[in-house]
Amino acid sequence: MMHSFDKDYWEGHWEQAHDAAAAGSDANAPNPHLTRETAGLAPGTALDAGCGTGAEATWLAAQGWQVTGADISAAALVQAAERAAQEPVSDSVTWVEADLSSWEPDHRFDLVTTSYAHPAMPQLAFYRRISEWVAPGGSLLIIGHLHHPASTGHSHRPPAEATVTLADITRGLDPAVWSIQSAKELTRTIPRPGGRALALHDAVVHATRHS
Repeated sequence: MMHSFDKDYWEGHWEQAHDAAAAGSDANAPNPHLTRETAGLAPGTALDAGCGTGAEATWLAAQGWQVTGADISAAALVQAAERAAQEPVSDSVTWVEADLSSWEPDHRFDLVTTSYAHPAMPQLAFYRRISEWVAPGGSLLIIGHLHHPASTGHSHRPPAEATVTLADITRGLDPAVWSIQSAKELTRTIPRPGGRALALHDAVVHATRHS
C-alpha cells in the first residue's frame, strides 16, 4: 500500500513504534552505521535530521557532541526527551519539532546526519537540502533504506520519489564541494517481536565538506 510521509503518517508511526519498544524491540540502540562512521570524528555541533525517538541524538550527546534533534512528530520528540532524561546528556541535546522540508536552522553544524528519514518531499532533494547545513570541514552522514525486492518486511512501500540508490546519493555530491569518505551498500539483521528477524538493506554515505 502506498503512503505519503506527512505529519499524520509520522505521528501514527511513532505511536506504534512506542508500543513495539515496550514489547522489547531494539529501538533503544543507536544505528550501528552511525556509531561506526562517527567514531573518528572530533565532537562538535551535530544535527540529527529526522531524529525520531532520539536513539542516535542521545548517543551522539553521550560522545560529547552538542546535538539538535529535529523531527516533525511531536510523539517522537516526547519519547526522545524521555530517553535523554534517563541519561546524563539532557543539557547536550535540544529537541526541535520541525517540518524538514521547510525548516531552516540558524547555523551550520559540524555533523549533519539522517537515519531513514523520509519527509514529504523527494528523497534526493531532502539530502541536498540538509547537505547545505554542514559547516565547512564538517561531515554529512546519510543512512537510508535500499528498497530491494528482497526487503519486503514492510507492509507499506514508499512512493517512487522516496526510493534512491547509492549511486543516486553519491552523484548528488559535487566533488568540488565534497570528499566522500565512504559509500557502501550494507545489510544487517534486526530482531523483531516473536523471535522473527528482519533484514535491512542500507545505503550509507559519509562525506566531508571542503573548508
